[in-house]
Amino acid sequence: MEKLSNSLLNMTVVLTATAIVTGGLLAFVNDVTKEPIAEVNKQATTDGIVKVMGGNPNIKTDADTIENNGKTFVVYNVTDDKGNALGNAVESSTMGFGGDLKVLTGFDAEGNILGYTILGHAETPGLGAKATDWFQKGGKGDVIGKNPSTDNLTVKKDGGQVDAITGSTITSRAFCRLVATAYNAFQIEKGEQQ
Repeated sequence: MEKLSNSLLNMTVVLTATAIVTGGLLAFVNDVTKEPIAEVNKQATTDGIVKVMGGNPNIKTDADTIENNGKTFVVYNVTDDKGNALGNAVESSTMGFGGDLKVLTGFDAEGNILGYTILGHAETPGLGAKATDWFQKGGKGDVIGKNPSTDNLTVKKDGGQVDAITGSTITSRAFCRLVATAYNAFQIEKGEQQ
C-alpha cells in the first residue's frame, strides 16, 4: 500500500509541475506575440479599408464604435488626403456555418456598396470560403454598387436578389445579414437611424 500512495503523490507532483511550467510558457509566448499580432491585424484592417473604399491608398480614417441590437460595429469615417468625405467602412461579424464571419464593407455617401473584404472566417474550404470572391463585382452574387435601402440583398431562396454560394446557403445568408447590419450601422453613423 505504501508504494501505491507514493506513486500517487509522485504523479500528482509531476503533473502539477508540468502544468505550472506549461502555463508559464504559454503566458510568455502570449506576451511576446501579442503586439506583433495586433500590428498585423491593424495592417490588415488598414489594407481592407483601402480596398473596400476603391483602392486609393491616400486616405485618412477615424473610427467610431456603435452598439446596435446587442452587437458592436466599428465604423471608419474615410476621407481623402484633402479632407473630402469618401464614405464609411463598417466592420461587422456574425455566425456563419463554421464559426464567426467577419466582414469589412465600404459604403459611399449615399449608402451604395463600394466593396467588401473578408477579415476572418471559419467557413468550409471550397464552399463557404468562396464568399471572398462570390459577392464581388462580376461574381455570381455581385452586391457591389447596390444599396441595401433600395435593393433586396437577401438570397434568392428567401425572395431576394443575391445568388447564394452553391452548397453554402448558410454562409450566403450570413454574408447578406452582415451587409444589412453594416448598412444599419452606417445609417446610425450618419444620424439617419436611431
